[in-house]
Amino acid sequence: MAAAADHTILATSHTMRDEMAAFAVMTILLAIVPWTGIYPFFVMQALCFALVACAFNLLIGYGGLLSFGHAMFLGTAGYVSAHALKVLGLSPEIGILCGVASAAVLALVTGIVAIRRQGIYFAMITLALSQLLYFIYLQAPFTHGEDGIQSVPPGKLFGVLSLADPTILYYFVLAGFLLGFLIIFRAINSPFGEVLKSIRENEPRAISLGYKTDHYKLLAYILSGTLAGFGGSLKVFVAQNASLTDVHWSMSGEIVLMTLVGGLGTIFGPVAGAFIIVAMQQYLAGFGQWVTVIQGAIFVICVLSFRRGVVGEIAHYFRRSF
Repeated sequence: MAAAADHTILATSHTMRDEMAAFAVMTILLAIVPWTGIYPFFVMQALCFALVACAFNLLIGYGGLLSFGHAMFLGTAGYVSAHALKVLGLSPEIGILCGVASAAVLALVTGIVAIRRQGIYFAMITLALSQLLYFIYLQAPFTHGEDGIQSVPPGKLFGVLSLADPTILYYFVLAGFLLGFLIIFRAINSPFGEVLKSIRENEPRAISLGYKTDHYKLLAYILSGTLAGFGGSLKVFVAQNASLTDVHWSMSGEIVLMTLVGGLGTIFGPVAGAFIIVAMQQYLAGFGQWVTVIQGAIFVICVLSFRRGVVGEIAHYFRRSF
C-alpha cells in the first residue's frame, strides 16, 4: 500500500512538473507573437475563447457537469462591460470588474436552479436559461437588440496605458488569459479539485465520505461561469463590440466543440481546441456557410480518430512511450 501511494505521489509530481514546463513554453510562445508575422487580432480572439473553454472544461472535465449554457456568461459579461465602457464612461479595469461581477451573480442564480439536477437534465436547464437570457437581451434597451453595442472605446488602463495601441492591447489580453488560466490550474491541483474529480468519478461515494457534493458543484459552476465572463469582458476590447452572437446557443456549442477537439479533462486541451476552431473560422471564412459543414466534418474525424482530443492523444502517446 505504501509503495502504491509513493508511486501515485511521484506520478503526480511528474505530471505537475510537466504541466509547469508546458505552461512556461506556452507563455514564451504567446509573448513573442507581436514580434512575429502572426496576426495579433486572431491570437487575441483565440485567447479570449481559450479562457472560456478552459472555464467550461473545469466544470465538465473535472466536475462532470455538462453545461450547454456557457454562452450566457460570455455574453452577459460582454454586454455589461461594453455598457460600462461606452455609456457610463468607466475605465477598462472597472468595466472588466463590472462584467466579471455580473457573470458571477448570474452563475450564482442559475447555479442554484440548475445544480439540483444531474446529467442531461442539468444540461437542458442550462440551455433553457441561456436561451431565456438571449430573448431578454434581444428586447432589452441597453443591448440595442440585434445591433448590439458597437464602437466600444478601448480607454486607458489605470489611466496610463492606451488600449488603442495594438501591442499594449495584446499583452493586456495575454495577461488576463494567463491570470484566468493560473486560477483554473490552481483550482484543479488543490484539495477542491480533488474533491471535484471524486464527484465526477463516483458521487455517491463522495457523499458517503461526508462531502456536501452540491456545494462543491455549485462552487465549481460559479467559478467556471465567472471565468467565462472574464473571457467575455476581454473579448469586448478585442472586437470593440458586444452582440447577440455571444449569447446564442450556437456559441455554447462552439465552446463545447473547442473543449472536445482539444481534449476534455486536460489543462491545455481547451487552449489548443480554441486556437484550432478560431483558426478555422478565420482562414476558412471564404467558404461562407460551408465553414459549419467543414467544422462538423473535422469534429467527427477528431471524435473517431482522437478519442482523447488532440492534446489528450499527444499526452497519452508520451506517457505510453516514456
